[in-house]
Amino acid sequence: MTLFGIGIDVVEVERIGSSLSQFNGKFEERVFTQTEINYCRSMKRPEIHFAARFAAKEAVSKALGTGIGKDVGWLDIEIVRAENGEPSILLSGAAEEFARRNEVGVIKISLTHAEHYAAANAVALGV
Repeated sequence: MTLFGIGIDVVEVERIGSSLSQFNGKFEERVFTQTEINYCRSMKRPEIHFAARFAAKEAVSKALGTGIGKDVGWLDIEIVRAENGEPSILLSGAAEEFARRNEVGVIKISLTHAEHYAAANAVALGV
């Protein structure tokens, strides 16, 4: 495998929390899949988990070299958890097509969060 790209992102938990409360669910629906919403809402402090997933989506889009926009949309990247808790990525739509077209085989991510910040990094590997 070859390195296709790497990405990192850090977000303020308060900023994501403000967006969640200010836009009455519209922010959630525009940025997160229903599976992600259900997971985050099941947690004691949902805003921390939303922030980590926001950072992960940004990091993945940077690793792909696209950013969020024409080639990759918010809902094209879903953060899921394995039974052991390890986070991973499911691509769909335009992001899945971009990865296939550019021969990206695997994207590995790592998430972290604390009281005020959440961060993620992503490594995209080519086939």
